[in-house]
Amino acid sequence: MSKKSTPELYEKQRVGIFVDVQNMYYSARNIYKSKVNFKTLLKEAVRGRQLIRAIAYVIKADVKDEANFFEALKSLGYEVKAKDLQVFFGGAKKGDWDIGIAMDMIELAPKLDAIVLVSGDGDFVPLVQHLKHALGCYVEVLAFGKTSAQKLVEEVDNFIDMDQNFQKYLIRIASQKAKEKS
Repeated sequence: MSKKSTPELYEKQRVGIFVDVQNMYYSARNIYKSKVNFKTLLKEAVRGRQLIRAIAYVIKADVKDEANFFEALKSLGYEVKAKDLQVFFGGAKKGDWDIGIAMDMIELAPKLDAIVLVSGDGDFVPLVQHLKHALGCYVEVLAFGKTSAQKLVEEVDNFIDMDQNFQKYLIRIASQKAKEKS
């Protein structure tokens, strides 16, 4: 949507962006064998509105280039919230931000007109319902439709399916680029 055609009211909307980085990472990797372009994602989520906060929720797993990735997110304008990957007896691993994302969205909702959740996780359905009905926010989800819970898609005010223009949201992985050149 061009800035000229954006209604004045839309331009004055205060928007918060909440990115479930792990959800986006695994969706892009599993469907497209690619990485998410978080710069494009942020631009699409804001779409000319007044950005109040953009928070990227990450899990620290002590992998190569992790710190560089977190710094790159910060340089793009995201506030990065990180938590350690939990490793349980027996080797099971867990790392998610669902409760943290929910708490931040509820706490920031009074300062926002529109909320953009960047995740297709169906666990967020009750949160979306609360934000819309109890707090009066306009709620959007920006995610890959192929990995998004149908109930979440149905519940939000607007669903932006990244699969519809997936090349726009992806950065191809280096090994993939190398194969294409040979």
